[in-house]
Amino acid sequence: MAKEAKERYEKLKKMLNYHRHLYYVLDKPEIPDSAYDELEEELRRLEQTYPELVTLDSPTQRVGGEPQKEFKKVTHTVAQWSFNDAFTPDDMYAFDTRVKRVLGTDDVAYTCELKIDGLKVVLTYEKGVLKTAATRGDGVVGEDVTHNVRTINSVPLALPRPVDVVVEGEIWMSEQALQKTNKERALQDEPLFANPRNAAAGSVRQLDPKVAAARGLDTFIYDVAKTSEKLSGTQAQELEYLKELGFKVNPHHKLFDSIDGVILYWREWQKKSKSQGYWIDGVVVKVNDIAQQEKLGYTGKAPRFAIAFKFPAEQVTTVVEDIVLQIGRTGVLTPVAHLRPVLVAGSVVSRATLHNEDEITRLDVRVGDTVILQKAGDVIPDIVRVLVDLRTGKEKPYRWPTHVPECGGSGSIERIPGQAAWRCVAKDSFAQMRRKFRHFASKGALNIEGMGPSTVDALLEAQLVQHFDDFFTLTEGDLLTLEGFAEVSAKKLLESISRVSKRVPLARLITGLSIPQVGEETAILLARRFETIDNIAKAKEVDLQAISGIGDVVAREIVSWFTLVENKELVRRLKKLISIENVEFISRLNLDNLPLAGKTFVLTGTMESMSRDEAKEKIRALGGDVSSSVSKKTSYVVAGAEAGSKLDKAQELGVDVLSEQEFLKLLTRG
Repeated sequence: MAKEAKERYEKLKKMLNYHRHLYYVLDKPEIPDSAYDELEEELRRLEQTYPELVTLDSPTQRVGGEPQKEFKKVTHTVAQWSFNDAFTPDDMYAFDTRVKRVLGTDDVAYTCELKIDGLKVVLTYEKGVLKTAATRGDGVVGEDVTHNVRTINSVPLALPRPVDVVVEGEIWMSEQALQKTNKERALQDEPLFANPRNAAAGSVRQLDPKVAAARGLDTFIYDVAKTSEKLSGTQAQELEYLKELGFKVNPHHKLFDSIDGVILYWREWQKKSKSQGYWIDGVVVKVNDIAQQEKLGYTGKAPRFAIAFKFPAEQVTTVVEDIVLQIGRTGVLTPVAHLRPVLVAGSVVSRATLHNEDEITRLDVRVGDTVILQKAGDVIPDIVRVLVDLRTGKEKPYRWPTHVPECGGSGSIERIPGQAAWRCVAKDSFAQMRRKFRHFASKGALNIEGMGPSTVDALLEAQLVQHFDDFFTLTEGDLLTLEGFAEVSAKKLLESISRVSKRVPLARLITGLSIPQVGEETAILLARRFETIDNIAKAKEVDLQAISGIGDVVAREIVSWFTLVENKELVRRLKKLISIENVEFISRLNLDNLPLAGKTFVLTGTMESMSRDEAKEKIRALGGDVSSSVSKKTSYVVAGAEAGSKLDKAQELGVDVLSEQEFLKLLTRG
């Protein structure tokens, strides 16, 4: 290889990366696009002639070759937190008060950054070269999307110096890029993206990087999670550090020495948010001093030193065209308003839950009414109120029915004693079965990978499953009769079913059976106390009521469920087809010998040292029980930061209250 060629290659690569940064990060191009293209083409020709020259940070290597077969999982080296939300100035004053109380000083400054409505990404660089790009996932494990993120021109493939660093930011799509993408999708007769956020997320989760490369994605990087270099002492300086490393940082960040300044900034950007080419749904407020951030620390799920100050929910008007009852898996009836389709917070909405009969009465909502609609938390469509003055007299009040044909049998319904909810009297309607079977296969229960709602529905409609145990007797031939199933997908689903059948945790099975009033917590209590499903089936009401966290109503429902002949037969068949294990606990231990045996805990608020799920696991590992409600049977209430009404209930009943430190000491002694 000629020395001149190598020198020319390095100069071209350096020049192209320089001009990429000017164009895509700083928005200050110095040369025309045609000149950049010529330089890149020369680089490509050199790489074809001398393939040994090619490096990962070459501009030609942004788009990979073959599509990925699947997304790999990535365990984050630094936990990925989400922010708590604030919605009003009063929320922010309360946040400011909490911060100053913990720090013991009024000398607190805040950095405000625009909250970009996109998809969070975590970038890891080793010796200055991009190693992985991952989604947030559950905060511990995300998906490896490096092949797609490499195609985003504002993401540097190599940094100006060999630093090891993990940074966090947002991938977003501009309104202009969304229009272009949707125009192309319309030509291909593909469904259009509802908003830039969905489009960005959908683009990053493509197996073929060429698709992502064509979508015009962009980034703003806003945080340094970890670095091998010494960081400056403030959040504002950290943003400058990110710019120094070549990352694109949103320019509209600002420092304030009071919460009043933060609120004024929030009000200002409410008015200006539509002026940018990207979506903004609020302001992220962070304590500026890093040492103060470290002192404030984290709750189980969010930093105490930062908060997302959300803009008010967008409200629109629409018309209620109908009110229809939806049947849940336990037969509970939920009224749903069918709406004239309307765009709200970036997506078209045509349904909104009305919760129950009492809510319909409270709102006085009628078919034909014009209503104000918003998305609660920017997610769930919610009818705020009825515009009564727009009524014409033709609106029809909703009359709660006495019979619902979809309930099966005679269609009889009944109001649940002591509740606002109604339910089907019969337990075997198709609508109810569909929800039960979906739940049985879901992540919260048996977690059968590949058994999504549409597959469950198809199996039910084809009458290939009529009882839960039928999932475990399916054959490849059965699945191939369903639309959309080929040999490969059928085999993959059967492998997933087989894998699940070999090890079904008892608590998950109990959760999946849809026993009325029995959720995850109660299922764990039952598995813990009785160890086998046969023991649970034989338990009497008095045995169940003796367990803290299980009351009279729940005990009665459990006994009633296991008394029914069809349920006894179901359990018998399941035992033949699956291996039921009490894997959450060492089932043969003498529970009386464990340190927290006989103790029931209720958790409230958030803890700095662990998440709520981790605290539950530690309690159960030491023989204790966890309940979701406080009663006289409760041994301890563990009160973390911002403890709620459960703390008040504990004080009212005289139940012992533990601080986080006292709780940790109790665990250590155990």
